[in-house]
Amino acid sequence: MSLGRTVKLNNGLVIPQVGYGTWQAAPGEVEKAVEEAIKVGYRHIDCALVATGIKSSGVPREELVLVSKLWNNSHRPSDVEADLDLTLKQLGTSYLDVYLIHWPVAFAPGKDLFPKDSNDVVKLDESAEKGGPSIVDTWKELVRISKETKKTKAIGVSNFTVEQLEKIITATGVTPAMNQIECHPSLIQPELFKYCNEKGIIITAYSPLGNNITGKPRVIDHPEIKRIAEKLGKSPAQVLIAWVTKQGFVVIPKSVTPERIKSNFEDFELSDADFEEINKIGLANQVRSNIPYEYGTSWPVDIFSTPEEKGQPKAF
Repeated sequence: MSLGRTVKLNNGLVIPQVGYGTWQAAPGEVEKAVEEAIKVGYRHIDCALVATGIKSSGVPREELVLVSKLWNNSHRPSDVEADLDLTLKQLGTSYLDVYLIHWPVAFAPGKDLFPKDSNDVVKLDESAEKGGPSIVDTWKELVRISKETKKTKAIGVSNFTVEQLEKIITATGVTPAMNQIECHPSLIQPELFKYCNEKGIIITAYSPLGNNITGKPRVIDHPEIKRIAEKLGKSPAQVLIAWVTKQGFVVIPKSVTPERIKSNFEDFELSDADFEEINKIGLANQVRSNIPYEYGTSWPVDIFSTPEEKGQPKAF
């Protein structure tokens, strides 16, 4: 069982520290997996864009923390609330606990989730200078929704850097409650971690075991991580989840296998010595796996200022 630890968002909302993630789970299997996760004991579910097996779990809605996100083709302020309404309909609920801007990137508006040009490259919206939405415009609309409706209890962002966070906070005076980011020992970001801590922004770690979306090495497969796990009598996944929670971050591991869904929920306290040893392993093998410019259908935008994104327009 989970240790039952919770974190408090900057608006007072309390959420479980260990949640269940659904990113990259295929339609058809995700509903069953979410039902299994809730039965195991998860009460924090990261829903992304898909409908889930929430109803079939038999757990009352008010006992669950549901987090979902605004997709990139709905960044124009006039489209934001309609996108939220669609998500609520898909999930069969009247409200979300947390609503996030999924990426600091605006796609061309319309029904196509991934609008593409003839070269199979994602079509971005117009720049703010030409009438398209900036991340500030989109954030202002989330702020309005949170203040004027009961459709979400808290608002936040995902995949935002310090620069992007600073931009929306400075423009609105409203600090996101959460920043959901790729986070594991092979992607330690001291500046971002420190900034979020100082601002009271809870970090939620997705891909806490590493990510194989582009075939890069995963920290969970590192021999030294396996050795530490064996020494502790834990799985490598449990060790990496404990590395995240040790820092006070929320973590949302994803699996569709019942045994792993259960074992990922069995968190434990990592010692200071093991935490530092894992840090050393991670720092010696730093890699960011989730860079949309590297996707098969690439996004022509610089989000994280990585070498791979060099030459692309900045995400704002």
